Amino acid sequence: MVEIERKFLVKSADFKEQSFTQNKIAQGYLSSVPERTVRVRIKGNKGFITIKGISQQGGMSRFEWENEIPLDEAQELLKLCEKGKIEKTRFEIKSGNHIIEVDEFYGENEGLIMAEIELASEDEIFEKPEWLGEEVTNDERYYNAYLSKNPFKQWGK
Repeated sequence: MVEIERKFLVKSADFKEQSFTQNKIAQGYLSSVPERTVRVRIKGNKGFITIKGISQQGGMSRFEWENEIPLDEAQELLKLCEKGKIEKTRFEIKSGNHIIEVDEFYGENEGLIMAEIELASEDEIFEKPEWLGEEVTNDERYYNAYLSKNPFKQWGK
């Protein structure tokens, strides 16, 4: 139940050619406090509820619990979420023994493209595609809960 992941900015759209799947995602937060975020997500035609704990030092590891819920329940729970929904398309790309998830954001976060890779350990080696840019694992601005309240489009203002 511990998630270990690294986050990167994406520097080109070349990942789209390598993608083997893509899904629209809409998500919101019932709680966005760092100690316990509670997320409701609709991915494709499935609903999910996820609880995440606070990130460990370094930002790579944290507790995560996720369960699939009926789509209609996810749609109703989204109505109860805090202000600021996340809209994105998730592309999945095989890279060596890993799957890299690339999120292309829309709405208030349009212009942001970010990649995540889940690892078995914090020091695990993985293949880095050419389109993978700067690592932002430790930068809380790139957490979806942060983006829901402080959208990417407003960062320069």
